[in-house]
Amino acid sequence: MAIARYPSIVLDCPDAATLAAFYGTLLDWKVTDSDGWFEVRAEYGQCICFQTVENYRAPIWPGQDVPQQMHLDVVVDDLDVAEAEVLKIGATKHEHQPGTTFRVFLDPAGHPFCLCLS
Repeated sequence: MAIARYPSIVLDCPDAATLAAFYGTLLDWKVTDSDGWFEVRAEYGQCICFQTVENYRAPIWPGQDVPQQMHLDVVVDDLDVAEAEVLKIGATKHEHQPGTTFRVFLDPAGHPFCLCLS
């Protein structure tokens, strides 16, 4: 028996509102703000939360001087179309691309995330 229905993922960042807006647009999920605690939530309930952290240091990937600690894989149907869209909303394509079925990007706060073929 499962204790919970699904996990909530929480990302530290320098500006929770900006990062929530980025992921809300990327995933087409609703963005909410509760006194500075931002989250994006799917209709089925899954959510990603964002908290502003003073002196935030972005991960340095692929190195481990400032480890990424976690990243999101976003499944897409077409890498080229999805890449164009995430670049429009503020992502940066990372120079290191270690695979052919996925592409690595950085969100506006510097967290790595991947677009992966379905």
